[in-house]
Amino acid sequence: MTMADGAEVYRADVAPVKARGASYTDEELAAALSSSVSRILWDDVGTLDLRTILTSVITTDFSDKSLKRILTNSVTLDNWRVGEALSEAFLVEHRNCEFPRPTGRDLKNPSASPAGTDLVGFQSTEKVNDTHRFVFGEVKTSQQEAWPPSVMDGRQGLRKQLEKLRDSTKVKDPLVKYLGHHAKGTKWFEHYRSAMRRYLVNPDDVSLFGVLVRDVEPKREDLARCASRLAGRGFTETDIELRAMYLPRKTINSLAQRAIAAREGAHAQN
Repeated sequence: MTMADGAEVYRADVAPVKARGASYTDEELAAALSSSVSRILWDDVGTLDLRTILTSVITTDFSDKSLKRILTNSVTLDNWRVGEALSEAFLVEHRNCEFPRPTGRDLKNPSASPAGTDLVGFQSTEKVNDTHRFVFGEVKTSQQEAWPPSVMDGRQGLRKQLEKLRDSTKVKDPLVKYLGHHAKGTKWFEHYRSAMRRYLVNPDDVSLFGVLVRDVEPKREDLARCASRLAGRGFTETDIELRAMYLPRKTINSLAQRAIAAREGAHAQN
């Protein structure tokens, strides 16, 4: 694993909601940026798949150069995108999740901000049959010197987003359909069928993750109130976990620059 689990610094659980804070060293951040996070940001899997498909149509040196231009990732890299990729890498490597359809593939303008839920995919469970269920994740990246930061509350805050995912099929149904439109012929088709069978029986049978990425002093106040509010409605089938990822102080402003430098350094070594 290349994305560290981090050192747990507090627990703010309010059953059945889990709420944990973990800190990361500069070395752990650098290792993630140069490996799993880089692969997510530049969609290496999707680029390789597209290259495989299009290689057969190359007929000249000019068309080869054109293909290389098309496959060059031109997405504007913002610090919040890196925070989202860090969160995705953690959930993939430590929570048995997979997010097979990066939102960047749906952007007609690569510099645009994707709309809707940040992370949509599947989580492997311990069930013998229908082993996968849907997982939805929301990510907030903040360097605000406040506990909790403002991104936790308000109409577009993390708590409200998770409440809507927990309570409303009108929010979850389009996400389920979104994956379904892209599932046919994929390696993850059976995972989709498994999750869909469970969802049709009980739309509460999903996992929700709320991740807060920060570069300030860790304090349980970041998650405590959110966990308490989310636990207020009785529910048993939906698993909810909040996680605060505390990066080294004053690093969020430079996350995009560090990710680009890590990528260029890795390419220089190859």
